[in-house]
Order: sequence, then structure tokens, then C-alpha cells
Amino acid sequence: MSNNSCSHICPKYKTLVLSQTSRKKRETMAMVVICGQPCSGKSTAARFLASALESIDPKPYLNVRIIDESSLHLDRNRSYADMPTEKNLRGVLRSEVDRAVSKDNIIIVDSLNNIKGYRYELWCLARAAGIRYCVLFCDTEDNHCREWNTERTTKKEESYNDTIFEDLIRRFEKPDNRNRWDSPLFELWPAKDGIKQQSPVITDAVSYLTKKVDTRSKDARVLKPTIATKTAHKTDANSLYVVDRATQEVIKAVMEAQSQGIGGSSNKISFGQHLPSINIQRTVGLPELRSIRRTFIKLTGQSSLSGPPPPSDGNSAKRMFVEYLNREIGIVL
Repeated sequence: MSNNSCSHICPKYKTLVLSQTSRKKRETMAMVVICGQPCSGKSTAARFLASALESIDPKPYLNVRIIDESSLHLDRNRSYADMPTEKNLRGVLRSEVDRAVSKDNIIIVDSLNNIKGYRYELWCLARAAGIRYCVLFCDTEDNHCREWNTERTTKKEESYNDTIFEDLIRRFEKPDNRNRWDSPLFELWPAKDGIKQQSPVITDAVSYLTKKVDTRSKDARVLKPTIATKTAHKTDANSLYVVDRATQEVIKAVMEAQSQGIGGSSNKISFGQHLPSINIQRTVGLPELRSIRRTFIKLTGQSSLSGPPPPSDGNSAKRMFVEYLNREIGIVL
């Protein structure tokens, strides 16, 4: 009788333990956005943060991964040569982040992340995944960044050419912890204090990323939709279906236009009356289009959290998606 009872209880107990373990891992999934001027010490900070997280024993997560240009074999000077290629770089990085946050790990996004709208998009991805989020800002004066860039050039290390460097310095949008997508904000001063694995800011960030989250936690939280949001998503199921179908039709039109030789360096792709056109300027493969589409649908679904609901008619959905494509891979004509 005791054996029968054990065979009945043990599976339930095992399921409970697995559920608690899975929930604990999910609570420690996180995204860290490294932010700063070019040559401000971001990659050094990312490496020390990753080392500090890896040194924790036992680990409440599977692994720590740094996503940056070099990990995706992207050359920085070519990637920031002009606005279309820079948009493409951000799209590639965002797509890689989108794939990575679905796993039980901590993602460190080591790039300029210099545009507040882009940091907002990364924050939306973290919220959609229901994970922890923070920004680590390397606050380095422009002159120090210039000196470090010159030193790298002299040593024949990876560096920026002067024109691109000055353009990136000029366009940098400093994070503000009053913005939810810049909060919580951990600030490093590499030129003044240096960067070490034991730096107080690195230690504080590690504590935030690994601290247990419960009803008593005030300084650590997991991003998640509210009850009102979940209800809204159910209500907007038809709208999301419309968005899904409309984006598929746009992608089909792009692929057909490309197969017919339309959409080259001087030709535009039209999507019908009262809809904007797009000049892609290069061949865009189906995998990239599908990745952009997935991100668009996710961002559109999340927009109802803090803005208007998703479009309820096909033409509005197509217009929004075409405009999004224009921002990511084309130029509005």
C-alpha cells in the first residue's frame, strides 16, 4: 500500500520540484543593455560583468551570453558607414537578442545602443519574454573616447575611422533612469575609476540580476504584462490575426517584386493605392524578412500596453508594416 501511495505521490512531488526549479530559472533570465559612446569601455564592462556572473556557484541560470557585432561577424566601420547599413545592424542584433531571450540565460547586449528608441525596442522584447532588464552605462567623456580610439588605431586593433567616430559621438542619446527602458540604470565611469570585475557598479548589477524576486522585493523585478494587459490581448485576438495576415501579404509582395527584378538600387516596390512604397536598395532574403516580421508583430502586440491597440483592418496593418520595413531596410520614397 505504501508503494502504491509513493507511486501516486512521487510524480506529483517531482512535478512540483521541476515547476519550482523552472520558475526559479525563469526569474533569473535577464537582459543587460550595455550603453555608451564608441570606445568608452563597453566591451570591457561586458566581459567583467559576464565573468562576475559566471563565478556565481551554484548558478541559478544556464549560461551568460554576450551578443555584439564581433560575435555576429559584423565589421563596425562598415556597419555604421551610413544610415541603411546601421539600421540593418540594429535589426540583426535585435533579431539575435529576440531568439536568445527565449532560453534560460542572461543576455548581455554589447553594442552602442545609442538611440533611445532602440533601447525601448529591446525593453519591449524583455517585457514580452517576462524577464529581468537593466542598462549598464559607461559614462566616458568624449575626449577620452577619442584617445582610446586613436590608441586602438595605432596598435592596429579594431577601431572606428574618424568620420564615423565623430558622427556616432554627435548622435549619442544619453540614458535617463526616469525612462522605464533605461531603468534600472547602473553607471560606470571607466576613465575616472577604471573597470574591474570587483567594481561596485558591477557588483550591484550582479546582485540585481541574481536576487530572488518575491512579494517582498522592492529593488528587483521581472517585467511582465498586467492583468489588464492580458485581458486586452484576448480582446485583440482578431486584430492580431489581421496583422499576421497583412504582414504575410507584404512579405509575399516583396519577394515577388525581387524575383521580377524590381526593387533594385533605383526602383521602388509598391503595395497598392494609399500605401507607401519602399526602396530596399539590396536583395533581402526571406529569413531576414520573416525575422523582421516576427519582431514587428511582437512590438505591435506590446504597443497596447502603453499606446494604441493593434490595427483592426488590413490596410492599416500593411501601412504600419511597410513603414516599419522602410525604417529597417529601406528609405521612404
